[in-house]
Amino acid sequence: MSRLPANLRARVPRFAPPPPAAPKVKVPADGTAGWFSRIPTDQKVAFITIDDGWVKHPLALRLLEAADVPVTLFLEVDAIRSDPQYFAELQSAGATIENHTISHPNLKGRSYAAQKHEICGGADQLATHFGRRPVLFRPPFGSHDHTTLRASHDCGMKAAFFWKETTNKGKVRFQEGSAVKPGDIILMHFRDRFPDDFLAVLQAVHRAGLTPARLEDYLP
Repeated sequence: MSRLPANLRARVPRFAPPPPAAPKVKVPADGTAGWFSRIPTDQKVAFITIDDGWVKHPLALRLLEAADVPVTLFLEVDAIRSDPQYFAELQSAGATIENHTISHPNLKGRSYAAQKHEICGGADQLATHFGRRPVLFRPPFGSHDHTTLRASHDCGMKAAFFWKETTNKGKVRFQEGSAVKPGDIILMHFRDRFPDDFLAVLQAVHRAGLTPARLEDYLP
């Protein structure tokens, strides 16, 4: 943690390790991807997800290294194109890179072909950049329809994800109650106030008595 400025280092909570065994969720067998805003589990875990990639804050890597917790990055190809190495370093620090389309359109209501182009294309290009093809998907704005889940499945995505909490300008906003619950998926973005947002999420998870876990570990 020595590389992180002291004022931020003091705000990083310490967590117990996540449970060693992750019961796998069930995904549909009907040719569609699963859809989750919370992972159905009694384990005391929550899931940190970070979207887009337009703002490349210089302290993000240091924060991930200091926190030493798993995070899932749902990256938009257009957003990361200018500096994929930035995200490769986050991947090397333990982040898992997943799919958030090529250009961030609202997919709901679009044709199967149009949705498949964005979803498959996003996965294929991210695989070229980072050496692993994503298997999870977040639709832009969380907006989707049945076609989205069918195209996601056909593009090799096991599941697509919404969220239970959002974070912006250092504040966590809750859909239900005032605390993170076991299995909750938390949404943040690569924004100018990334340190405040990331620390707010860590503190909310810690206050709830939970530990960040890797979302991918709960999928079959």
